[in-house]
Amino acid sequence: MIVIYHCFGGSHSSVTTAAIHLGLLPRNRLPTAAELLALPYFDGRSRGEEGELKFMGTDVYGNRVYAVGKKNLGSRFEALLYDLAATLGIKRQDILLLNTSPLVNLFMRIGGFTSRRMGLTFLGRPLVVLGTRRAFASLLKLVEQNQHLWMPARALPGTPTRQA
Repeated sequence: MIVIYHCFGGSHSSVTTAAIHLGLLPRNRLPTAAELLALPYFDGRSRGEEGELKFMGTDVYGNRVYAVGKKNLGSRFEALLYDLAATLGIKRQDILLLNTSPLVNLFMRIGGFTSRRMGLTFLGRPLVVLGTRRAFASLLKLVEQNQHLWMPARALPGTPTRQA
């Protein structure tokens, strides 16, 4: 399966949620600022890179995980990707699009704008880190609420295993 986390700019919430999915961030505690800043692509996209799928890694089930920014495409973004996948012969059930935009808070918006759009990382980055840490529980919940969609049935908690 292909799992794509998407948000406005593709630098913060989608990257962080993909990192949670992949186990690059702890699930049992709040990540430190240094842990967030060490993530690939965190607060690192340049203007014009929106729409570029950034490969974050392969999870333990063999699913490829990506983060992407969609700018102002909104719900049209998902329709575009599903149509493109169908054109390329990828079945709809083999691609999962998860929107992290609703989980973005004011600190992330202001920090992301200041850091990425204005280029003032010394001002924006601390704000976006603060905002991401505040949103972390919600980002984690998104991963946990959807993991049944990419985990094999035998790996789901509470699923009986068949004895030979």
